[in-house]
Amino acid sequence: MVQSKARILLVGAVLLLPACAFTEEALWPSLTGEDPAGKDKAAKAAAKPSTPAQPPETMVVSGQPPLGTGTFQPTGVTPGTPTGTAVGKKVDELREELKKLQANISTQNVQLQQTRAKIVQDSQRYHGTLAAVQTRLQVGTTPGNPILVQQFNSAQADLDRLAADIAEMNKLATDVAGSSTLSAFLAESARATRQLSGAVDEDHRQLAILEDEVDRTVVLIDRLLKEVSVDVRRQTNYVATERANLNVVSAGIKAGEIYGASLAAVANSVTQAARPVAGQPMDVAGRRPLVVIRFDRSDVPYQQALYSAVSRVLERRPDAIFDLVAVAPTEGGPAREALNANKSRRLAEGVLRSLVDMGLPPTRVALSSKTMAQAKVNEVHLYLR
Repeated sequence: MVQSKARILLVGAVLLLPACAFTEEALWPSLTGEDPAGKDKAAKAAAKPSTPAQPPETMVVSGQPPLGTGTFQPTGVTPGTPTGTAVGKKVDELREELKKLQANISTQNVQLQQTRAKIVQDSQRYHGTLAAVQTRLQVGTTPGNPILVQQFNSAQADLDRLAADIAEMNKLATDVAGSSTLSAFLAESARATRQLSGAVDEDHRQLAILEDEVDRTVVLIDRLLKEVSVDVRRQTNYVATERANLNVVSAGIKAGEIYGASLAAVANSVTQAARPVAGQPMDVAGRRPLVVIRFDRSDVPYQQALYSAVSRVLERRPDAIFDLVAVAPTEGGPAREALNANKSRRLAEGVLRSLVDMGLPPTRVALSSKTMAQAKVNEVHLYLR
């Protein structure tokens, strides 16, 4: 009876190491089938009291990054008195140009505040919908639950609205940059006007006031442009991260279980110059697999264990590269062996698609095939290079 219970515990068990290294007594993750260490270690494992499996960690959805809080309302333009000189007329022209510029800035400030409010509203709606999906996945549900699919589509639409909001803000940044160029031109024109001959003292007094107001306007526009640019950069990165997380949520809905955050968040944390590429597959002879998936039935629930194993590796080695190997048994003659090799390859491609859905860049994985006399069923092995 004890042996029977031990066998049930071993079938489908997943043993995850907290680090990339292993010891003689440690087993690498194995999904379904017999223990990869052999019957002697299976007996040792059966003799030890079993530890209840820990539930997967709930994905922590990164909150919306903070938006700027500044308001950018110009102080206005001081009216002048006509002097009748050519310099006085030039000062009047510059004053009118400054009024138009400040009116544009006031409009741009209103657009900024409205866009910020819309971003907050759309973000709250998005996270509310996503939280409902994750809560249902956390307690468990059926694979491809149509209710979750509908909620996922709603969350995706909310994220698309957020992207549209950011596009509006990006257009606003372009408009503000145009205002910045005009303000610099006005400042230069005011300085040049001071050098003109034929001015009276009143012209220079009014010109000095105008120059101060132009300079204050230049500073205000610089602050506005900086804050809008920071908002655009933060929100653009935020939406890109959430799109990657949505891909993982989609994979979770297909499997009916919750994963964590996208693997891309860690895998892409290395610098662009040092970002690794898997290239050609490497010889895995003599190496222990990180994950062994035995396809001894039609539907093997490997996704959660696969995600956990890869995410733990990436936490310690963000630049990690993996070798994914399709393993086919050699029994049954050449024809049967060819069929097994073809099937194991398709299974490995499915595992690769799962990894990509979880956010792992496809350039980090090299896919290869081999046959193995010890294999009784088609298997897929994942190795850490």
